Amino acid sequence: MQAEPKKSLVGEEYEVEVGPVAHGGHCVARTDEGQVLFVRHALPGERVIARVTDGEEGARFLRTDAVSILEASKDRVEAPCPFSGPGRCGGCDWQHAAPGAQRRLKSSVIAEQLERLAGLSPEEAGWDGTVEPAPGDKVAKGEVPAWRTRVQYAVDADGHAGLRKHRSHDIEPVTHCMIAAPGVSELGIEQREWPQIATVEAIAATGSHDRQVILTPRPGGRLPIVELDKPVSVMRVGEKDGGVHRVHGRPFVRERAAGRTWRVGNGGFWQVHPKAADLLVEAVMQGLMPKKGDMALDLYCGVGLFAGALAERVGDKGAVLGIESGKRAVEDARHNLEDLDRVRIEHGKVDQILPRTGITDVDLVVLDPPRAGAGKKTVTHLASLTPRRIAYVACDPAALARDLKYFAEAGYAPRRMRAFDLFPMTHHVECVVVLEKAAKGA
Repeated sequence: MQAEPKKSLVGEEYEVEVGPVAHGGHCVARTDEGQVLFVRHALPGERVIARVTDGEEGARFLRTDAVSILEASKDRVEAPCPFSGPGRCGGCDWQHAAPGAQRRLKSSVIAEQLERLAGLSPEEAGWDGTVEPAPGDKVAKGEVPAWRTRVQYAVDADGHAGLRKHRSHDIEPVTHCMIAAPGVSELGIEQREWPQIATVEAIAATGSHDRQVILTPRPGGRLPIVELDKPVSVMRVGEKDGGVHRVHGRPFVRERAAGRTWRVGNGGFWQVHPKAADLLVEAVMQGLMPKKGDMALDLYCGVGLFAGALAERVGDKGAVLGIESGKRAVEDARHNLEDLDRVRIEHGKVDQILPRTGITDVDLVVLDPPRAGAGKKTVTHLASLTPRRIAYVACDPAALARDLKYFAEAGYAPRRMRAFDLFPMTHHVECVVVLEKAAKGA
């Protein structure tokens, strides 16, 4: 006999006291009956009315929005963005929190993930507990730094550009995104119509005037003539192959960081905050302290940012091997670093390519894995190469903590950690951890 479907609780409301922040842009609360609620648009210590947005009877937890604030936190501000709030744009998680409070919330999340998944206190991780703002991002209450150099707009059935609602395909039409960098805003994406288009990704390079839009047509849709407020190159996503193809203009943008110009093609990965690339290179190099003649690995190397910085420091007698799975990123990395004979870039997945290289020992490693982390297999292999130091760049504190546990099992311990608020108004945060061989018995 088929079990009866469980009753949806969407729309139910609970009056609750909000507990601690959790990973993912929400806080945790419990109903009087002990049911766990994940509450967005709330802050720790507040008393709110939480309305269920996802969940059913008997679920382990319910997703909710704080739709009425009965007792507000001193850290609460009125959201500067007119499109922010329950049921509205899902791009920002903390518009309702003062800037300093946002960084403290992120600090709490990192500390909780380190403790729960890696068994590390901040002190044991070599971290002072602070989340550092990028230069120029320390703004007053009610202000928003305009930092996002890449914005993907969704287009509604009427051809209006907007941003998706939280955990939804529904679209919130917007006239302006406050966190978009000036180079994106000046294109005027939101002010024009996009018939037969599903998404518009806008890219504004840092350190050059390159602007690019990547259009994804609806099935069977034709591209409109693109006339924006600034010169821009246009790419399209192919309906059949999903690849990114040039329509007109350059098929790449030129980014500037670490004293070099970087070609990034087909909307490939580049740090979204304009200050991020330089900040992360500085943190990684300070942590690794490369020496002339060192052999170094740059894993998940993208277009070669860390490989280039390492190559200039290890000198002619040193060597750097980069590994990257994206074919276009590998082409760009080879182009970007073609003046450095001591750099080699291999194409493929790190866990498959690294064992095939025949490398048995290295001096330094930098890895910047995707959100899921590097994983036990790769961490164990890296430790077997006995590097002097490892720099781990992480965009997800949970994945970082899991990998730190694997490093500990393989004999490596964190010596220094820094956290950077490179995604203001959102729950995302970037960390750099430097590891060394743990002392015996430690």
